[in-house]
Amino acid sequence: MGLLGNAGLAAVATLIVWQGSRLLESTADQLSTYYRLPVVIQGAVIAAIGSSFPELSSTVIATLLHGEFELGIATVVGSAIFNILVIPALSGLIGQRLASERELVYKDAQFYMVSVAVLLLAFSFAVIYNPVEGEMLHGTMSRPIALIPLLLYGLYIFIQQQDLLDHHDDLADEDEESERNVNVWWEWGRLGVSLGVIVLGVEWLVRAALGLGDYFGTPSFLWGLTVIAAGTSLPDAFISVRAARQGRGILSVSNVLGSNIFDLLVAVPAGVLIAGSASVNYAVAAPMMAFLTLATIALFASLRSKLELLPWECWLLLALYVVFVGWMVLETTGGVDVMPN
Repeated sequence: MGLLGNAGLAAVATLIVWQGSRLLESTADQLSTYYRLPVVIQGAVIAAIGSSFPELSSTVIATLLHGEFELGIATVVGSAIFNILVIPALSGLIGQRLASERELVYKDAQFYMVSVAVLLLAFSFAVIYNPVEGEMLHGTMSRPIALIPLLLYGLYIFIQQQDLLDHHDDLADEDEESERNVNVWWEWGRLGVSLGVIVLGVEWLVRAALGLGDYFGTPSFLWGLTVIAAGTSLPDAFISVRAARQGRGILSVSNVLGSNIFDLLVAVPAGVLIAGSASVNYAVAAPMMAFLTLATIALFASLRSKLELLPWECWLLLALYVVFVGWMVLETTGGVDVMPN
């Protein structure tokens, strides 16, 4: 398949992922209502899986079907960078004003930075304790190491639950009328269809990335950082931009943070847990995580100034993403060699 074929496949796959994600979010919300799930579970688990299932699928598919765990990592990190820089910027520009609150900036920002550090720590453990013989800075991530980020995500849900109990000691049950209006078996069927559609779309995205890598003679992870990452981040983008236009800036920012925390702590380890083990190139992983840290600092420094993103700050975040894409292009063409092939 040539350049146009792979580019067309990527475009069609992105559309399929978007439609599947919209269906997943809708049916997950209905099931949450039916089962009267607490708000914290709806936000930290249901909504996060709904908007981040494409990234989760990309890691599992890249690892199991194509033996490209590095491509899965690139997709997750690239998606996280897209979420941190592009989505808040678009939300601020389209919604006219993206406001936040002090608790969100401090609490979620700190936990998000810890998530970045813990995932990088897991990569480090893979290189230190399971080095690949004959390969410098290559290690094997095993299931016990992959459990470390997952345990941190469990702590994240626990903290959210405790915060909810502190502010709402007596939670009212959901309206029984709303429950009766939900056809639970129909919604479970729609949920299964949505998951299948997303998996199909992500598989085509992965194939397109591998095809583009072969066509240009470049590492596939570079396409995962850009093409697959942008395609799988569309659900998050639409949710956040729509919330910003409705004046719900806090929801817009929290969706980005919750999705990124899920991506880093769940999506990456999932491929390892299913496959049993996966090889990690630390020379590639470390620079990507460093740029993700820089992007995170840029976002929260902008939000903390006046607890909102001003137009010039939105353009600054977009410019930083352009720098990231430019860096990837230079890596591809051999202009720079920060991430040795």
